[in-house]
Amino acid sequence: MAQAGTAQSKGLGFRVRVQRFGSYLSGMVMPNIGAFIAWGLITAMFIPTGWIPNETLAQLVDPMILYLLPLLIGYTGGRIVHDVRGGVVGAIATIGVIVGSDIPMFLGALVMGPLGGYIIKQFDRLTAHRVRQGFEMLVNNFSAGIIGGALAIAGLLGIGPVVSAISNALGAAVNALIGVGLLPLVSVFVEPAKILFLNNAINHGILTPIAVEQARETGQSILFLVETNPGPGLGILLAYWVFGSGLARASAPGAIIIQFLGGIHEIYFPYVLMKPLLVFAAIAGGASGLFVEVLFGVGLAATPSPGSIFAILALTPQGNHLGVILGVLTAATVSFLVASLILRASPVREGDENSLVAATSQMQDMKGKRSAAADSLVGAGAGGPVDGDSGAGKVRNASHVVFACDAGMGSSAMGASLLRKKVNDAGLDVEVSNVSIANLDPGAEVVVTHKDLTDRAREKAPGAAHVSVDNFLNSPKYDELVEELKKGRDGSVAGSGNGSGNGHHDDYSDVRKVIFACDAGMGSSAMGASLLKKKAKDANLDDVEIRNTSINDLPNDADVVVTHKDLTERARAKLPGARHVSVDNFLNSPKYDELVERIHSSRARS
Repeated sequence: MAQAGTAQSKGLGFRVRVQRFGSYLSGMVMPNIGAFIAWGLITAMFIPTGWIPNETLAQLVDPMILYLLPLLIGYTGGRIVHDVRGGVVGAIATIGVIVGSDIPMFLGALVMGPLGGYIIKQFDRLTAHRVRQGFEMLVNNFSAGIIGGALAIAGLLGIGPVVSAISNALGAAVNALIGVGLLPLVSVFVEPAKILFLNNAINHGILTPIAVEQARETGQSILFLVETNPGPGLGILLAYWVFGSGLARASAPGAIIIQFLGGIHEIYFPYVLMKPLLVFAAIAGGASGLFVEVLFGVGLAATPSPGSIFAILALTPQGNHLGVILGVLTAATVSFLVASLILRASPVREGDENSLVAATSQMQDMKGKRSAAADSLVGAGAGGPVDGDSGAGKVRNASHVVFACDAGMGSSAMGASLLRKKVNDAGLDVEVSNVSIANLDPGAEVVVTHKDLTDRAREKAPGAAHVSVDNFLNSPKYDELVEELKKGRDGSVAGSGNGSGNGHHDDYSDVRKVIFACDAGMGSSAMGASLLKKKAKDANLDDVEIRNTSINDLPNDADVVVTHKDLTERARAKLPGARHVSVDNFLNSPKYDELVERIHSSRARS
């Protein structure tokens, strides 16, 4: 038993690591999808074989694909690692591999962006307490310039040629598969990986860089359709609608609208997990759709994200619509037929564990509160909506709830929208947002994730209260969260409050992050931060992080925000739950000593 448990733990750890790696890849591409779509539309319309050929406007195509898109990816990758400073160095590093190659350097950007962010982050750690007061801006600017320049040279002379060779090899392998008609076989790997929440990593981290190079040469690529075809999911949901029972059948029509028209493919994953044999229906649908698309020689001009039928049709080049539509319809028909056979031969019974979990969630959602008896049937326990050791206190005191999924879009965005409405209806001043797990702030207060991603979220934000749900669109835990937040505002927990009361602000024992904010995040605010660092160090407050940033980049987990009096209102609007210190002069304020004394005395009392 112990060996089995160890093996299961290792398997889970491997899956989490693969998901994390995939999340970093997709996290660099997903925020820039709008730029990809802009390039795709310009390409589809204005190149010589486009809808409206225009030689002047077609000049935008190459600069966008060769420079704009890789630089955006490099900047985003560096920013994920080390905020804006990391993004700048990542972009500088990326230009080296761009200049050193004559192909779109997406793979190079996926490497150089995070590498630049990581190296400048390590430099900042080494010099954090070694820069003399007044020299902060000089060191910051020149270090970023020198490190970024060195990485650009390395990219041009060494890394670029290597990445070009890898990219060319991958492209040749894909072309070989297409040439011998074996491309449909990739569905054997792609469709199961999608169910394990690796869909964005596969599409945007692996397929897109190769597809973009093909689209640049021919105006289209079939690889844009490998993961995004909504047909397999549509067929499975239709099968549930016709041959399913209970909650699965009742919810299938709504899921079809979200999946096929809205493009959120994650909505059908739970239906496959409820009956794992249905993965064969997804594989058969994906492979048959690709077979038809290969037969017709069609593709898309850019990646459709989300994978809505509307986005797919909008990015279909002239003359390709028949083949693309037939590919989607074929995938849907085949997956429907296979899924129907599976559901007829082995129906999802009301007593099955996964069905019971879904039915329990639906019942609790209608009831409006948690049922300990029902939870005990599915092993969820009666401990409330928060998983782990976080306790209800953190939820009650929270001013910000974050929904996190692999890409920070799709289902998590819809879950955040549902909770935001409930919070607003309850009259609570609580911010609700959604992000990718890769961009999850380590200081987050409350994090809501799908149960398959909670372990990754817990590693990223170990101090947060974590809420694990089976379905972002239908969870009773949202109502429970709202009830806990209400209790905090009603003063039922000692020391709670909404950030405006005295109880929360008089106690500074929990202060761990102090942020100096100004318009640019440099200059006088950097010197003010340096002054406070010295005072905190003299008072043995070594665990208090003190740094400076621009007011637009204020981190959500700041405990204290120090601003010039002219900017305090902007900072308060940006971060209403923090304590705000307003100064007349960053270089000469008695409030620094007051702040240090308040933290020190609060800790002594506690």
